[in-house]
Amino acid sequence: MPRRAGAPEVNAGSMADIAFLLLIFFLVTTTIETDAGLDRMLPPIEPPETDVIIKQKNIFQVNINKNGQLLADDELVNLKDLRTKAMAFLDNGGAPSGSPDYCSYCKGKRDASSSDSPAKAIISLKNDRETKYATYITVQNELVGAYNELRNREAKRLYGRDFTDMEAEYLNPETAASAKEDLKEKVKRIQELFPQKLSEAETSTN
Repeated sequence: MPRRAGAPEVNAGSMADIAFLLLIFFLVTTTIETDAGLDRMLPPIEPPETDVIIKQKNIFQVNINKNGQLLADDELVNLKDLRTKAMAFLDNGGAPSGSPDYCSYCKGKRDASSSDSPAKAIISLKNDRETKYATYITVQNELVGAYNELRNREAKRLYGRDFTDMEAEYLNPETAASAKEDLKEKVKRIQELFPQKLSEAETSTN
């Protein structure tokens, strides 16, 4: 009677190599999401050696309480009106003609009791520890939107296109080097016209 053959063997000698190659493949092809974060000015840990004098009229104070209510320069405002008020402050141009701070491109009311120029204007945001995160981010978006709308206005006047589109193209890694070099100067110029000075004040515990 013939003997039964044993079970066929599987050559597993190369399995480790295959697993290693698969691991490299997934590491190379997997996209890892990263958060860009918020670009903000934070209060210094230690006070500066020299005193920096900032006129009160050049500070636009925005406070968010734990209930999500907004105070803009001690005035209760709705969230939908915050961007308009911030734009009016940034674009005020209250410095007198002939002054070093005079803003020739500003189209605001030129109220002497409000900000002198966009270069001097600072938006200070303060929130309560119990403020909801969604409210905090929404307020941040409205304030950044105020800067972007004013920058878009100046970019259209000078270059015929929105600043946000120019900035996105400049930051796009697929944009050609020659185009990036041209966009770099334009983006920088618009940012200098309306510099984003959005400062985070110390969080309130009340």
